[in-house]
Amino acid sequence: MSGLIYSLCALGLVMIGLYGLARAHHGLQQLLAINVMSAGVFMLLLTMAARHPPADAVPQALVLTGIVVAISALALGLALLRRLAAEEAESHD
Repeated sequence: MSGLIYSLCALGLVMIGLYGLARAHHGLQQLLAINVMSAGVFMLLLTMAARHPPADAVPQALVLTGIVVAISALALGLALLRRLAAEEAESHD
């Protein structure tokens, strides 16, 4: 029963992220929506891994790797947004 609850929460996070991505007009809001979606995907993978008593180690390793990649992608996106804002401010001067 708890696996179903976690799966539904993961689906809810993905849907909230998709809605946020569709409605966002600013790059920072889009980055945050993508992070919410990735959290839902990570939660779903961990829920699938914990179905049987000895939890499978492969999905857990994939989630840990995915978290590192998501943080790196967020840092790159923030750096690009900062650079874009600086160039936009420079062109207005």
